[in-house]
Amino acid sequence: MQGFKGASEQYMRKKGLHSVLHWANEAKESTFAIRSLFLNLSAKITMADKEDKNPENVTGTFYVDSQCIDCDLCRDTAPENFTREEDEGYSYVYKQPETDEEREQCVEAMEGCPVEAIGEDGAE
Repeated sequence: MQGFKGASEQYMRKKGLHSVLHWANEAKESTFAIRSLFLNLSAKITMADKEDKNPENVTGTFYVDSQCIDCDLCRDTAPENFTREEDEGYSYVYKQPETDEEREQCVEAMEGCPVEAIGEDGAE
């Protein structure tokens, strides 16, 4: 006795629908491939824009741009480097990292930022 999958494939072939079954399998594989490609690319692209830095950022490698949503993650993760602009409600870098620990905390804040508003390509 053949299983349901085998019976349904046999029925589709009999009715001339084999190409539909083949197309559905290819579409599933393509969707997976596209999703994987997107995730790989988005993990490598820094979305922060150094041309759109918040004006309060001190000069240096790290900065916060105008995409900041004031979530507090960077200020909690690297409090020695990030602070809040109280009137407008966003974060900025008030001190560039001076130690390896501070740098690691800034990188952690950047990687955890939900809107990718923190960049590390701002050195001037």
